[in-house]
Amino acid sequence: MRLFGSLLLFLCAATGVSSFSVTTKADKVKVKENEGADLTCSYSADFGNSPRVEWKFQDKGKVKYVIYDGKPTSDYTSRVSMYTGSNLRFSKVTRQDNGIYICEVSSSIGVAQQVLVELTVLVPPSPPKCGIPQTVTTNKPATLTCYDPDSSPPPTHKWFKDNVPMPEDPSKISAFKNATYKLDIKNGNLVFPSVTKMDSAMYYCEVSNEAGPPQRCQGVRMEVRDLNTGGIVAGVIILLLLVAAVIVGVWYANKKGYLPKKSQSKQPSAVYQPQSMYGDGEEDDGDFKQKSSFVV
Repeated sequence: MRLFGSLLLFLCAATGVSSFSVTTKADKVKVKENEGADLTCSYSADFGNSPRVEWKFQDKGKVKYVIYDGKPTSDYTSRVSMYTGSNLRFSKVTRQDNGIYICEVSSSIGVAQQVLVELTVLVPPSPPKCGIPQTVTTNKPATLTCYDPDSSPPPTHKWFKDNVPMPEDPSKISAFKNATYKLDIKNGNLVFPSVTKMDSAMYYCEVSNEAGPPQRCQGVRMEVRDLNTGGIVAGVIILLLLVAAVIVGVWYANKKGYLPKKSQSKQPSAVYQPQSMYGDGEEDDGDFKQKSSFVV
């Protein structure tokens, strides 16, 4: 049956006759979070009076059913319904509903067609989480991060240096023509391949999208400092002096006898064994015994 349907579609395409079409009134739908949304899907008469209509959700490479066998699946039972046969209605959407929805219509002879609808749930920005180092060594790399997990659609990012907006391409602005940073407005990273004293400043990031007013993080001053070679040398010298002082102290204490000496091994103690009153043998060499005789 499916082979016949595929052959029929091929013949329609070859002859230029439009048949078995599935369409939507809006292939991109935007709605605020916690509000309702309608996703439309209509099909041509070729599918018959009661074709099979299914809705699927595609997000990050995964596809799952929203409507199967004419009914909402368990994840959508409380807030999704079908109306006028093939349209999908959300009573309330959340940011997890962002993605592509597939309306697939199948006829009794096995012909299936589909249409895609993109749903964008609008969530205004929240103050981003910024990672700004407070101290960086001259000629070392530095990365400043900016992240807002809530915004939908994903926000654009803008960085400020001492309250002055930093251009995405510094070479186009005279005040930043000597700058070497790289700014990604999509992921929010501000990367300095090799910082200089001129990069010392207060930085903060601002995020924005179409759902609400922009938000920014608290500014943090980044100081670029030269490597303190003298301090490192002084630290090494002090450490060596401390080690030498410990060695001398241990040697002196050992010489004066302040340290406990290693205990000598103990000789095994002799065990006294009294001889029997009725000895029957000769006495061992080296043993001394006193004998008494009595005269009656």
